[in-house]
Amino acid sequence: MLQATFQKNDRKAFWLIGIFSVIVFAVVVALGQVKFNISVNFNVHVFALINAALNSMVAVFLIGALYAVKTRHYLVHKRMMMTALVLSILFLVSYIAHHLLAGDTRFGDLNHDGLLSEAEKLQAGGMRIAYFLLLITHIILATLILPIILVTAYRGLTGEFSMHRKIARYTWPLWFYVAVTGPVVYWMISPYY
Repeated sequence: MLQATFQKNDRKAFWLIGIFSVIVFAVVVALGQVKFNISVNFNVHVFALINAALNSMVAVFLIGALYAVKTRHYLVHKRMMMTALVLSILFLVSYIAHHLLAGDTRFGDLNHDGLLSEAEKLQAGGMRIAYFLLLITHIILATLILPIILVTAYRGLTGEFSMHRKIARYTWPLWFYVAVTGPVVYWMISPYY
C-alpha cells in the first residue's frame, strides 16, 4: 500500500470540496446565459473537439487505473487517477472557453441559423431523442460526480484506503460513463457546429 499524501482533515476537505463543486456548478449553469461576442481568428468549436479528446483520454486513464489497482500496482493507479483528474480540470477550462465563445448549438440545426424548423426536426428524427437522452444523463451525472470524485480522491490521498475502495466502486463507473458519453455527445452534435 501507499503512504498518505495529505494529512486527514475532513472538515476542511469537505468544505473545500463543497465550495469548489458549488462554484463549478454555478459557472456551468451561468454559461447558458453568457456568450462573449468577440471575434477570434480560429474556429471556436476546436474547444469542443479538445473536450472530446480530453474526455477520451480520461476514459483511457480510468481503464488503466482500474487495471493497475486490480493488479496491485498502487503507485501506477495513483498516477493514472491523478492524471485523469488533471485532464478533467483541463476539460473544464476548455468547456468554459467553448461555451463563452461559441454559445449553444441546437441538435438538427442544419442551416446553422440558431433556429430549429419543423423540417429540420423531422430530418433529425429519432436521433434527436437519442441525443437528448444521452445528453441529459451525461449532464446530470457530470454534475453529481464532481464532489464524489473529489471525496474519493481525498480518501485515497489521506490513506483511508478501505473507505476509498468503498466509494470508488460507485465513483469509477459513473466517472467512466461521463468520460465516454462526452465524446459520443460531441460526435452527435458536431455536424451542427
